[in-house]
Amino acid sequence: MKFTVEYHTRWGENLVLRSAGKSWPMSYVPDGKWSVELPAEEFFDGEAEREYFYEVVCDGLSTRHEWRLHSLKAAEKKEEILDSWSDSPGWKGAGTAIPVFALRSEDDFGVGEFLDLKKMVDWAVLTGQTFLQLLPVNDTTMFGTIDDSYPYNANSTFALHPQFINLPAAGVPVDKEYLKLQKQLNSFVKDGRPETDYVSVNREKRRLLRKAFDANWKSLSRTKAYRNFLAANREWLIPYSRFCALRDEFGTPDFSQWGEFAVYDEARLERWNKSHRSETDFNCFLQFHLDLQFRQVRDYAHSKGVVLKGDLPIGISRTSADAWQFPKLFNMDSQAGAPPDAFSADGQNWGFPTYNWEEMAKDGYAWWKARLRKMSEYFDAFRIDHILGFFRIWQIPVPEKSGLAGYFSPALPYSADELRSWGYGNRMDRFIEDPHRPGWYHPRIDAKDLGGLYIDFFYRRHNEFWKHNAMGKLSALLGSTNMLACGEDLGMIPACVPEVMQRLNILSLEIQRMPKDPAQTFADPAHYPYGCVCTTSTHDMSPIRAWWEEDRSLSQRFYNEALGCGGAAPYFCEPWVCRRIVEQHLWSPAMLVILPLQDWLSISPELRYKGNPADERINVPAIPRYHWDYRMHLSLEELLAAKDFNTDVATLVKSSGRN
Repeated sequence: MKFTVEYHTRWGENLVLRSAGKSWPMSYVPDGKWSVELPAEEFFDGEAEREYFYEVVCDGLSTRHEWRLHSLKAAEKKEEILDSWSDSPGWKGAGTAIPVFALRSEDDFGVGEFLDLKKMVDWAVLTGQTFLQLLPVNDTTMFGTIDDSYPYNANSTFALHPQFINLPAAGVPVDKEYLKLQKQLNSFVKDGRPETDYVSVNREKRRLLRKAFDANWKSLSRTKAYRNFLAANREWLIPYSRFCALRDEFGTPDFSQWGEFAVYDEARLERWNKSHRSETDFNCFLQFHLDLQFRQVRDYAHSKGVVLKGDLPIGISRTSADAWQFPKLFNMDSQAGAPPDAFSADGQNWGFPTYNWEEMAKDGYAWWKARLRKMSEYFDAFRIDHILGFFRIWQIPVPEKSGLAGYFSPALPYSADELRSWGYGNRMDRFIEDPHRPGWYHPRIDAKDLGGLYIDFFYRRHNEFWKHNAMGKLSALLGSTNMLACGEDLGMIPACVPEVMQRLNILSLEIQRMPKDPAQTFADPAHYPYGCVCTTSTHDMSPIRAWWEEDRSLSQRFYNEALGCGGAAPYFCEPWVCRRIVEQHLWSPAMLVILPLQDWLSISPELRYKGNPADERINVPAIPRYHWDYRMHLSLEELLAAKDFNTDVATLVKSSGRN
């Protein structure tokens, strides 16, 4: 078995990697990446974890780095998972989806933290699971309000969220003040349900971390570990740290209101930074500790044969360090969203600028590749949020609010002459004029009365066009990472999407309540393809217990048709019903079954949430300013101690052929 080491530089003609007294010539890969394959047996030592140093020699000059290699068993397990894609069924696994912020342990400070994931890894091992799927973990701090809790509105696509820091591990003393605040924040309850006091948690964490920074920064900044971190992350870290300092100075992340700093200018910022060094260093201090703690979790997961799966949001915030530093890469006069679907009859307007793909292509999608490289430092698999956005995005002009005002981009609209010649001249209200191509028109998404033209435009006209667009982007991006790719392919799915995903080995997403076949009310997990991730619900949906109570007629149909049970359905989704649903998924042909923790717990009469099941919902997409403050009702320590439940889950997983 071999493993690959990558090194990124745009200069030099010959690179050589030296380690353990040996040398290997490196090969150049486009876009400034060099790689070399190394024999694993020369570095892995049984079950032990070892740290190595290596040098990259470039035209006579060398730079020294360090790495940590995991046990051979863990490396083989990772390779088994990542190489398991096949044309015929092979390895199958199970996992749990849980946002980091939703975790609860006796060690945290009112919100889930990266180090809590070690206990989740332990639970995965106890129950025979191999995947932990997370929501985005990037920094979303904008105004310091509850609106900042939205994890898909990051102020940086590279920086991690400071709320996930474990304070004692970052140098905060565990004194009386700390213990008092910890108890208060960890027991926060609102309207009778456990939640995260998002504003208080982040305010108090930041205050205590500032004290730790003042006490420890001088010594930390001189360490080799920090210098290496800074060197490896400088390109995004310095602009991000300055963005955060300016956000706080001006009281807004909207950089258009920053006067002379509204336009990113390196020389001007260097002069400004001389009098703001403490503020920018503080942000670097936070990111160093976040990176250190998250890497510890990754290493721990690998040592146990568990894989972390991340989430790649389709959009970026228009008030982000990325948009500030690289404005040409984004269409700031447009907003990304989604057409009407089962989640929202009015469509969705996420407010994110759309991507200027033509500009991005000029440097080979370097921004995207850097983003994926950063993700791959922590994750071995990732979910591509709204993968349809790589084929076409639902673009809504600024300042429109409703998703109904949008249109697909890129697209092939009709000319006014075409529409008139076909008899639509007196029905132009059923079309939207393209703001970038006057005289060309898109059928409105709600204009189904246009009949054949509507069907042709939304389901046939663009098939080859969108296929070509997606293949060019996705193949370039996926070629820059070895993470296992899984796509969220929900909504209006063009015929070309499954073909592209299969060709690029991207796992699809299957949800029983959202069948791909429009003729079905419920999908049958027994007929899922092998190349997919299947789940009972997602963060954008009600967990199965809450869904059961939302529409009695629908749950009755599900009870009779999907579960094959006769008679009247139970009023509540009882544990045996939840168990039957979970079993359907586990016994499906899907490569991966990744269930929300809420749905795993639903099969247990003792551990399931005793309050209103609707309290366990993470997000309602139709509500733009939804508060993402869901938190586990029991602690991870209690979950680990639930021997009967854990044995039950492990038996279910093993008996279904998953490991």
